Amino acid sequence: MAEKTDTVAEIIDNIRRVFQVVNEHSKKAEHKTGLTGPQLWAIKTIAQGAPIMVSEIAMRMHLHPATVVGILDRLETHGLVRRVRSTEDRRVVRVELTGKGEDLVKRAPEVAQGLLVSGLEQLKTKNLKTIAAALDQLVEILGAQRIPPKLILSPELNKPVKSGSRRPRSR
Repeated sequence: MAEKTDTVAEIIDNIRRVFQVVNEHSKKAEHKTGLTGPQLWAIKTIAQGAPIMVSEIAMRMHLHPATVVGILDRLETHGLVRRVRSTEDRRVVRVELTGKGEDLVKRAPEVAQGLLVSGLEQLKTKNLKTIAAALDQLVEILGAQRIPPKLILSPELNKPVKSGSRRPRSR
């Protein structure tokens, strides 16, 4: 019984640690840049691949494209990104940083979500499936299966995936 109690305590402590790190990273990022964690993560993603299509940003951030469009709208309002329509195919729009956006990226701290995604992507598939199954169990314990996922420490919702369609996946 003591072993089970110790294991439960260890799980709870680790969940607290995860929330604490995400909270600290997000507060630091917002204080330093004035942007939410998801906005800063989007800017850093754009900086890595600019010019980049919205669908590619969504795939790299593991978000629905409609969610990314909302984030880009706010970044564009701040003068940090611009959308450029292709001259070859007017349907294609790429996103790039403005000079102001480039300056912000240079001084911006790391984003917890980005660290988490890059760390998870480095794991073997077997380990990822173990983590996914354990998190599914936690969600079920809390009865949260039907709650739409908000981005971490942001009011931004990841738009729900319509039945029959799938969220963009990494290659």
